[in-house]
Amino acid sequence: MNFSMIKQAQELKSKLDKAQKELSKTVIEAEAGQGAVKVTIDGQQKILSIKISPEAMDHDKPENLENLIMKAISDASDKSQKLAAKQLEGLTGGLKIPGLT
Repeated sequence: MNFSMIKQAQELKSKLDKAQKELSKTVIEAEAGQGAVKVTIDGQQKILSIKISPEAMDHDKPENLENLIMKAISDASDKSQKLAAKQLEGLTGGLKIPGLT
């Protein structure tokens, strides 16, 4: 491996680190049940908060609330993953690098 390749690898790592830091500061929101459940997640798929409307809590049918929570988390995660993939695509030339997205 020559010096030029090592330098390019170091530059790519620096750019990837910067992109990951930016993603950690990015906030994505998703909701389900017309706002009954709201999930906030960052660009690295870390859940920041879950808000549940009191109207969404039906003691007779807890599975409805469970489904709303799962849908909101899934939507937020999908949005976050798409954002991360888009941001990192330019740096990796479209390569799928495990652990980045």
